[in-house]
Amino acid sequence: MMAASTRAWIGIGANLGDPVASVRAAIAALDEVGGLRVTLRSALYRSTPVGPGMDGQPDYINAVVGVDTALSPAALLDTLFAIELHFGRQRSVRNAARTLDLDLLLYGEDIVDQPGLQVPHPRMHLRAFVLQPLAEIAPDTLIPGQGRAKALSQALPEQGIARLPD
Repeated sequence: MMAASTRAWIGIGANLGDPVASVRAAIAALDEVGGLRVTLRSALYRSTPVGPGMDGQPDYINAVVGVDTALSPAALLDTLFAIELHFGRQRSVRNAARTLDLDLLLYGEDIVDQPGLQVPHPRMHLRAFVLQPLAEIAPDTLIPGQGRAKALSQALPEQGIARLPD
């Protein structure tokens, strides 16, 4: 049994190797971490890479999971980095293609602003590949300072995202 827990939301993405298998394996890996339990998971989504330096990259496979965790935000982030490393993630240049990307999106309704850790994730409210999967499984989730997941998702311009069949 876990100590008191907090609901956190984690964005998952990959676009190298077999990204569908990587995202599914990352969800399984998260569920094996002590002090953390995956409680909600979105469908998988295919998204077009957006941002500087991403031209010509393969499409991403994305998902969002809700976890109940007794880990602190910093400990959870360290755990995410360790899982990324296990999957061969190399942090070379910003927006490089990746074998796995795990982002701590939300930690309860906490606002965290520390070097290397910002929660809510500072760009999540602008990204369909985060908001659509989150709105699918928890539409009323509050993104502090921005609004609710479903409303924010519906307000975004088209960003080349499509839900994969189950």
